[in-house]
Amino acid sequence: MKNIEALAYKELLETFKTILKSNGLKFTAQREAILRTLYDHADHFTPENLYFLVKERYPQLNTGITTIYRTLNLLEENKLATSISFGTQGKKFELGNKPHHDHLICTKCGKIIEFEDTQIEHLQQKIAKKYNFELTDHLMQLYGICEECQQNQTKQREERVDI
Repeated sequence: MKNIEALAYKELLETFKTILKSNGLKFTAQREAILRTLYDHADHFTPENLYFLVKERYPQLNTGITTIYRTLNLLEENKLATSISFGTQGKKFELGNKPHHDHLICTKCGKIIEFEDTQIEHLQQKIAKKYNFELTDHLMQLYGICEECQQNQTKQREERVDI
């Protein structure tokens, strides 16, 4: 399994190097650290979260927040990363090498739950066909309140009643 992961990262890294070169940018240790950190973590990161994680993992590198933002934007423009927008709160990014999935997003804490559902995927294809629409991609984001935040709300209500 490690060899497959190493091969997948090596291919991703070569693609990234090609993108950098085609954009007239240099391949640097800082940019590789950003890519590697995204690759090693399945989470969704704000640029600030990623900045602190890269600084923690690679303290010897002088990686600035501007490099984080520029690299994330370049990765997203080239479909190597995807983002979810949180309006004025900014974006959260993830590496784009995962199989297609959709998201449940908690509006209280920002938690993101990934899910896949073949029935939803089939229904989307069916709707596209009905309207003679060539579906090339899609993004589904469902907003609500996660289980933990619901429990916290219930506790807070119960505590107010007890007072």
